Amino acid sequence: MKKKAINDNQDELLVKTINKDAVLPTYSYNSDVGLDLIATEDVCFLPMEQKSVKTGIIIKIPEGHVGLVRDRAGIVTKMNVHSVAGTFDPDYRGEVTVVLVNFSDEEVEIEKGMKIAQLIIIPVSKVKVSRVMTLEDTKRGAKGFGSTGLKRKK
Repeated sequence: MKKKAINDNQDELLVKTINKDAVLPTYSYNSDVGLDLIATEDVCFLPMEQKSVKTGIIIKIPEGHVGLVRDRAGIVTKMNVHSVAGTFDPDYRGEVTVVLVNFSDEEVEIEKGMKIAQLIIIPVSKVKVSRVMTLEDTKRGAKGFGSTGLKRKK
């Protein structure tokens, strides 16, 4: 009996490069959940400015999954630059761009080749949407932001 390879059932992210400087997304460590996304251009951000940064890649997210763009800790802590609004559906075929915002008080330079964000691929469930007249009450109710307090109770 042929031994099955460990990754035979692994989902696959298909990547097409559209820029000579494009780098395939990679996991830096085996334990990482996010793939590093790399800038293919230099972009200068003024304080509080938002811009899109190109990665030079087009991706195909596996069916039943979504790609979510998240901050990289290094770019946030060292430059105070955050990623925003990044959701990739399986049928999107445009260039992956990362929307970044400079929350620092100084001008920030994103350089070509810099790791600017991470892409996390996660499975999703499709749900049936049904209109109802009532919903059951819960202990939490409508309590939202900060409803559990800011400190752990002793």
